[in-house]
Amino acid sequence: MMRKSTVLPALTLALVAASCTTITPTTGKSRQTRAVSSRWTDSVLASMTLREKAAQIVWPSVLGDYASGDSPQWRRLTEYIQQEKVGGFTISVGSPTEVAAKLNALQSMSKVPLLFGADLEAGAGFRARGGYFVPNAIDLGGAIVFPPEMAVGATRDTTLAYEQGRLTALEGRALGIHIAYAPVLDVNNNPDNPVINTRSYGEDPDLAARMGVAFIHGLQDHGMIATGKHFPGHGDTGVNSHLALPVVTVSRSRLDTVELVPFRAAVNGGVGAIMSFHGAMPALDSSNVPGTLSPKVLTGLLRGEMGFRGIIISDAMDMRGVLDQFGASEAVKRAISAGIDVLIQPLDVTQTIDAVVAGVSEGRYTEARLDSSVRRVLETKRRLGLAQNKLVDLAALRFLVGDSSNAQIARRVAEKSITLVKDSLRQVPLGSDTALRVLSITLARRADLPAGNAFNAELRTGLPKLRTEFVATEDAALNYPRLITAADSADVTIVSSYVGQSWDAITASAPQAFTNFVQTLVQRGRKPIVVAFGNPYLLQQVPWVSAYLVAWGGFPVSQTAAARALVGTSAISGHLPISMPPYVSRGRGEERAAQAR
Repeated sequence: MMRKSTVLPALTLALVAASCTTITPTTGKSRQTRAVSSRWTDSVLASMTLREKAAQIVWPSVLGDYASGDSPQWRRLTEYIQQEKVGGFTISVGSPTEVAAKLNALQSMSKVPLLFGADLEAGAGFRARGGYFVPNAIDLGGAIVFPPEMAVGATRDTTLAYEQGRLTALEGRALGIHIAYAPVLDVNNNPDNPVINTRSYGEDPDLAARMGVAFIHGLQDHGMIATGKHFPGHGDTGVNSHLALPVVTVSRSRLDTVELVPFRAAVNGGVGAIMSFHGAMPALDSSNVPGTLSPKVLTGLLRGEMGFRGIIISDAMDMRGVLDQFGASEAVKRAISAGIDVLIQPLDVTQTIDAVVAGVSEGRYTEARLDSSVRRVLETKRRLGLAQNKLVDLAALRFLVGDSSNAQIARRVAEKSITLVKDSLRQVPLGSDTALRVLSITLARRADLPAGNAFNAELRTGLPKLRTEFVATEDAALNYPRLITAADSADVTIVSSYVGQSWDAITASAPQAFTNFVQTLVQRGRKPIVVAFGNPYLLQQVPWVSAYLVAWGGFPVSQTAAARALVGTSAISGHLPISMPPYVSRGRGEERAAQAR
């Protein structure tokens, strides 16, 4: 596997060297990250009270937005650090400059260096973006955003997975982030999964393992801890763990040959952290408790059988999947007893620390057990170089974050991922006939401001007679009669859906009124080209269409790639990393060469 396919300018390399430390895998069992005793770690641990130890493993959530010094948000953060003495934070959305400045300010307040983790599944720009200026949805820029993992799976190219990890680490460390809550190692073998879906590399466990390990190495070779999630597997469920407790009722032999395959590969490949699944697997623990709260899953399987020695991080502790059975305080104690090292995003920080301490006094676990988790956290801080330098260089951001050469790699991933699943009438590519009347219909949530913008802008460069329509899912049915009339006067109708997985979704399916609309277009002989920017399994709802293209995600980089593929500016080479039963099998993908201009 190619490790460094992009040459960075000398200035950039110097800035990288100053801002992050390469994570050198230890020898021994594959490249496993091991807790090695150090004088600094021993000294800090010995100086801590029981409550301070408890606080080290509690990491609240913090927005990356601007907060004035006298705002309630900033006062709360100050309290978390100076009074509660938390060990880290989970970072949410904000502009690159504000994220970096805020994290520096938080570090400066803390005696013990803080660890910062973030969901960076689609690159550092998944969290560090400037957002959009309304009402025109102007992109305010930021770090690089990659297509979702399933798009990377569609490329079948581990070099691109490695490059995504590399760039995520370089940009993330420049911002002050140390741990990526990525990659998603769940095998998405359930088309009805409302929350994993395109966040997974696909339904092939071996592909997920290869891509996941490549991404992990890209991250950790460049100074950022990777987190494989959601152990032991969130792929085969139709329930969103943010909203309820999923139960995966498959046999242990099935788990060994499917769900656990990517996680075993990640552990053997040296992944630094594993995030738990807030769902039950009776084949592993008949008590039907979430994996986060199961000693059999975390201590027995992950630590014992699989030999993992890194940090075990809980999924967010404010999710219903972990709260509904026991409540917040009891869930915390059970999580520590099960083997969790770090609790992220708790409902109440003080109560969570209290619960960790109470677990010791109640005899639920020993202080030595808590020490083992704190030692892993402190040793990670030491190995990342935070004991010597915990701040980032704000002046370096413009040389490290959002660089055009980095953006080019994201564009390569997007273009290679575009998958033409079906084209029975050879409608794709459209070419660049300037007289062609094209109607582009976008279906998305009303709040999805960027939906269709980059796609239509790129289409218009080759198809000047483009007409665009945006239809919000909330009131789409009211607009369909008008759109049918518009389609009757167009030469080509493109229907794009941005409906898909979401943290708050019950289903990733498109509304029934939408599928009825597409069916009406087909019945009227309009031959719509359907493009899936959201749920890739949409074909199962509209199997009668003659042309179906999957772009895997609604980020601008994927929108532009899909438009270029449709008009023939770029080649089409993606292949499905999933099946869409009973219509198409995994591996399907019609290839098209780029058209000469």
